[in-house]
Amino acid sequence: MSATTYASPMPEVRTAPTERASAVGLPMAELPLVESPRRERADAARNREALLEAAKRLLERHGPEGITMDAVSCEAGVGKGTLFRRFGDRASLFRALIDDRERAFQEAFIRGPAPLGPGAPVSERLTAFGHAMFELIEDHGALLVESTPVSPGLWYGHPVYITYRTHLVALLNEHVGAQRAPYLADVLLAALDPDLVLYQRRALGLSIDELQQGWRQLIESL
Repeated sequence: MSATTYASPMPEVRTAPTERASAVGLPMAELPLVESPRRERADAARNREALLEAAKRLLERHGPEGITMDAVSCEAGVGKGTLFRRFGDRASLFRALIDDRERAFQEAFIRGPAPLGPGAPVSERLTAFGHAMFELIEDHGALLVESTPVSPGLWYGHPVYITYRTHLVALLNEHVGAQRAPYLADVLLAALDPDLVLYQRRALGLSIDELQQGWRQLIESL
């Protein structure tokens, strides 16, 4: 999969070979990696930090529903035009609020310790990926829901989704073969949709343990 460059506010991505592919004789896949932000002018960096801090204060006081573009620009004392130029839309602002956690999660499944990272059997890595996603949603579910673009087409082309999908396709290539891997990667990611998981937790009353057990059974059935 070739690297794709996205215009702001989506983060720039680079690519790296997926682990273990060459060892089993499979074509080398490329995994998009979210880069560190480019160096900014001092005033732009100050504006970005002020806007994020304002959004965090609103989040603490009012929850995600209290974060509107008007409220953030007012809280930060920064013009609304500056907010839109910096983040583009509300979803991108929410994504920036969980950027550090997202980067840590990606680093963990790309280069971290097994079983989430390289070194464990494929089925264990797939299981660990789902379990880690459930934990991420448990901690930041509302932010993840709000950070997902309204149009599914935009989300499926987003660097974060592409990173998840490419990682799962690379693992599934080893587990079920290249023909089924792309389809199953999308199916598995649909089961980890934050909106669905929050519905299962809040409306259906399922525990994290129950969701993780269900995911394990799903992986075992492949």
